[in-house]
Amino acid sequence: QVQLVESGGGLVQAGGSLRLSCTTSGRTFGLYAMGWFRQAPGKEREFVATISWSGASTIYADSVAGRFTISRDNAKSTLYLQMNSLKFEDTGVYFCAGSMLIIGERTTDGYRYWGQGTQVTVSS
Repeated sequence: QVQLVESGGGLVQAGGSLRLSCTTSGRTFGLYAMGWFRQAPGKEREFVATISWSGASTIYADSVAGRFTISRDNAKSTLYLQMNSLKFEDTGVYFCAGSMLIIGERTTDGYRYWGQGTQVTVSS
């Protein structure tokens, strides 16, 4: 059974930073791409970032490029999202997602496994 567990969310002031983590179990983490998505109240889940199986390739949503950094530690089966210069509009529930491919995609359809999410709240 594949499990993804996010942690690291919380309340932060605008301009601050947070680091999210996603620990995985139940499959060989290092073989597959991973992604981060987020969902604000009343809105659809949206793409944030994705990273290839090796970590060599990353893609970011325009709204977070230059502020967020996705990374992974395959030895620890853990995915990270470093979020800097946070803005009020970054508020939402952040989800870790596991692909069945080696290169990640921007759409939710490209991911089979999902975590339960972690809340990030940015106060203005």
